Amino acid sequence: MTTAAPPGRRTRKPVGRTFYWMVIPALVLFVLFHTLPVLQGFYYSLTDYPGYGSHEFIGFQNYANLFKDDRVLDAYLFTFQFAIVATILTNVIALAIAMGLNAKIRFRTTLRGIFFIPNVLAILIVGYIFNYLFSNSLPVVAEALGIEALSTNILVNPDLAWLGIVIVATWQAVAFNIIIYLAGLQTIPGDVVEAATIDGAGRWRQFVSITFPLIAPFFTINMVLSLKNFLQVFDHIIALTNGGPGTATTSVSVLIYSGGLEGGEYAYQTANAIVYFLVIVAVSVFQMRLLQRREMSA
Repeated sequence: MTTAAPPGRRTRKPVGRTFYWMVIPALVLFVLFHTLPVLQGFYYSLTDYPGYGSHEFIGFQNYANLFKDDRVLDAYLFTFQFAIVATILTNVIALAIAMGLNAKIRFRTTLRGIFFIPNVLAILIVGYIFNYLFSNSLPVVAEALGIEALSTNILVNPDLAWLGIVIVATWQAVAFNIIIYLAGLQTIPGDVVEAATIDGAGRWRQFVSITFPLIAPFFTINMVLSLKNFLQVFDHIIALTNGGPGTATTSVSVLIYSGGLEGGEYAYQTANAIVYFLVIVAVSVFQMRLLQRREMSA
């Protein structure tokens, strides 16, 4: 005699073998190629391992030395300076272009495709192209126009090289942010904008009171992703300046690569990488909470 399940209670279906065949291999691969390397890296960060040969356990000495190393502090300063400026420029430009592309203009679909092209180009290729432009084309044009500051390659100027990287990184990052902002702008009800127009609200008032508050979640996404990606800048620097002139444009990622894989500082730069990972996580969490609070107040 079988007992029927009580009405209103869902019976849980047994998990089939297919589920385990899909999950277990993925879990094994994740542990092999992610968890174990992370644990191994943390172990090496507690040693004096140079990347080859034998090594000795030195505890947290590498972590303590990071805060006394001028190279590391300069790299952090440059990276945050670059990331903050590039994040602001990227989102301001992307939002302005997205609002233009969201308007009723001719060739709107074609223009959206054109503006997205930079996002699909390889970073190194874009970097090498701009390297040529900064080295050859821009100085010629600047000299013809009488702009002395740009008559030489800005990438060899310790004070201006970082601006060249900002220009290239921003140009390429704008494309993705435009798509996110366009998605947000298309969620705004047309009757709300129409009612504001009838009430006599100007473009700026509509943007401040209606448009921006309604796309605040999309603004949060773009700001967090932009800052996180720019804090990890690597390819643009390698293609444009390789960290130079001198160490003027050496980011934390470039320092970890050059010191850890080429400079015999594997353990030391592994400790740097772990600290930097925690810094990026902390910045992203703080940024998310701050912007989400701004969303609720809007």
